Amino acid sequence: MFHVVLYQPEIPPNTGNIIRLCANTGSALHLIHPLGFELDDRKLRRAGLDYREWATMHEHDSLDAFIETIKPLRLWAVSTRGARCYSEPGYAAGDAFLFGPETRGLPDEVLQAIGRTAVLRVPMTANSRSLNLSNTVSILVYEAWRQQAFKGSTDGL
Repeated sequence: MFHVVLYQPEIPPNTGNIIRLCANTGSALHLIHPLGFELDDRKLRRAGLDYREWATMHEHDSLDAFIETIKPLRLWAVSTRGARCYSEPGYAAGDAFLFGPETRGLPDEVLQAIGRTAVLRVPMTANSRSLNLSNTVSILVYEAWRQQAFKGSTDGL
């Protein structure tokens, strides 16, 4: 349905939580190297529990390799420097959501290449720095899935 793209993730528990989210929403997870941890990291396994076997997960050597291989319908970047609120666009199956590393966010050159109108933000109160990565991914994925009437869910919505 959707592609969650983690650009050089650094913190294993965040990625573990996102594995679980992707398994439960039918989203594919894409990890862009280099990673700040090994995929067999104990903290990653603990956070992702046994959901890794149900998650569709891919690794890519670069963002360009991801784009060439997957050819997402649209690529949306998510950043505290985003120009648009995450709830503004209408999302479609095949869209990809790109998130940066926890300690530094997406590089300026990546944001510029994607284009200002495709860089989204999640509103926060004044003087806030950022939300936790796995929380931000959840907000975006569930908004996009809601717009698709939760297609594929077991709740019959």
